[in-house]
Amino acid sequence: MSRGYNRTVLMGNLARDPDVRFTPNKQKVARITVAIGRQWKNKVTGELQSHTDFVPVVAWGVSADICERYLKKGRPVLVEGRISVRDFDDVRTGQHRWVTEVVADNIVLLSSGRRDDEGQGGYQQQQSYGGQQQPSYGRAPQSDAMASPDLGSLRNESGFEDDFPLDFSELSGSDSSGDVEIPF
Repeated sequence: MSRGYNRTVLMGNLARDPDVRFTPNKQKVARITVAIGRQWKNKVTGELQSHTDFVPVVAWGVSADICERYLKKGRPVLVEGRISVRDFDDVRTGQHRWVTEVVADNIVLLSSGRRDDEGQGGYQQQQSYGGQQQPSYGRAPQSDAMASPDLGSLRNESGFEDDFPLDFSELSGSDSSGDVEIPF
């Protein structure tokens, strides 16, 4: 039998709040649904059309804990994992059913850029691409795809002491060569 490759990356918004449960073996499992929108132009009419796919995702262990603590309906999220297809006999209806879902390896919290996300303080644990844990404090991490705020406006927010991030235009220096001396 040949070896295959099964990897998927999804980015979208949560369609509903996470459903977190425990297995009989006391393992935490979270089920989420990621809504992924797409748009295209109709070749015949020229109208802009859109469609949303709702993809079921299952997260286990620490990833399930992240879902339970920090995710809620409408929150943007990036999921890395693999596609899983399984079948079972439905006890209630007696029918044989097939289920296709994504089993999450990594769940990355994306900032929506809204002010209500900034109020979420505390400790968050995010998995990196290598599956190792990366702690982050304070707000949820911002995605590089989102618009970054003006760095000068961050000085008035909590967590920025000693005038950082440093604005190089404020440095005094008559050196006309363009070299700036960093004061640390």
